[in-house]
Amino acid sequence: MSPALETTLGIEMNGASSSGGIRGALSYCVQQVRRYDYHHYLCLLELPANMRKAAFALRAFNVETSRAMDVASDPKIGLMRLLWWQEALDKIYSNKVIEHPVAQALTSVVSEHKVSKSWLKRAVEARINDANRENNDIPQTVEELERYAEDTTSTILYSTLQAGGIKSTAADHAASHIGKASGLLLLLKSLPYHASRNHQFSYIPAKVAEKHGLLVHQSGQSEIKKDSREALCDAVFEMASVANAHLQKARQLAGSVPAEARPVLLPAVPAQVILDSLARVQFDVYDPRLAQGILGAPPLLFQLKLKWYSWRGKY
Repeated sequence: MSPALETTLGIEMNGASSSGGIRGALSYCVQQVRRYDYHHYLCLLELPANMRKAAFALRAFNVETSRAMDVASDPKIGLMRLLWWQEALDKIYSNKVIEHPVAQALTSVVSEHKVSKSWLKRAVEARINDANRENNDIPQTVEELERYAEDTTSTILYSTLQAGGIKSTAADHAASHIGKASGLLLLLKSLPYHASRNHQFSYIPAKVAEKHGLLVHQSGQSEIKKDSREALCDAVFEMASVANAHLQKARQLAGSVPAEARPVLLPAVPAQVILDSLARVQFDVYDPRLAQGILGAPPLLFQLKLKWYSWRGKY
């Protein structure tokens, strides 16, 4: 591991951590998060040095599971990847050796910090259930997507707080809201990608689609129209408003959240950036400006905003 990466992780390479395997595994985690989840990579750099190792391992685990279906040419292969991770977690918590860098890093983190297995299992199982959905199996309500966002996104925040030894009901509640907001907004931003891949807006709930005239019934099945840009913008606005309400609730808890927990909750900042970017384009997820910079914001502006919140101990 290079000195720069050792500094990034904020760990001293001695004892168990000095083995080449763990060093290489942690380096791999940092690089994966930087490559595929850059806005969260920047958030993790704001964590205290003693929390970064666990945070990068957990976030790399999220990268692996969130991309499983996207990198597979066949959905069955993607599902097999997720099922592999489900089994891998059982081995990790039995302290068995797995030849995968993220699994090796997680084994080290779990051994050191006693991270609850239930959060990570919940994240994988939610993605497996999502992968098993048929393309025309549309979620019925926003609440279903909120549960999915909490299961896949809030759980990473819960685990990071736990790895940092932070026990706070207020921090857990804030993490729940931030995870729901972040998960919902990332689903909205990725609507065009999923529509092109699955020929369907898989993450617009039927009730929202029906309210805005997007739901059509054909041959006993429900589909969401893709040819009404204005109605789609209205549906996206409604869902983004739910995400915004979660961000507001998380920030209302700030006074009760201990100072050491606030850096873990910095993912609220990129969530707000997505929300602001959507508002700038009138909630048109097909506007090319959303693909520019970092989540639609100029990179320097994004980094300054993140630094400002971090410096002030806010989220």
